[in-house]
Amino acid sequence: MSSDAVREEKARRKQMMIRALIYIVGTHLFAGFVGLLFVVGHR
Repeated sequence: MSSDAVREEKARRKQMMIRALIYIVGTHLFAGFVGLLFVVGHR
């Protein structure tokens, strides 16, 4: 029974890491897009 709990905890931690990675990449892409708009708008 405890092995199921451990496996579930590992799966939950992996899901959390994947979600965090997606959010980090997404925010960096958005920040890069905003920066690009500033560069293009300055010309």
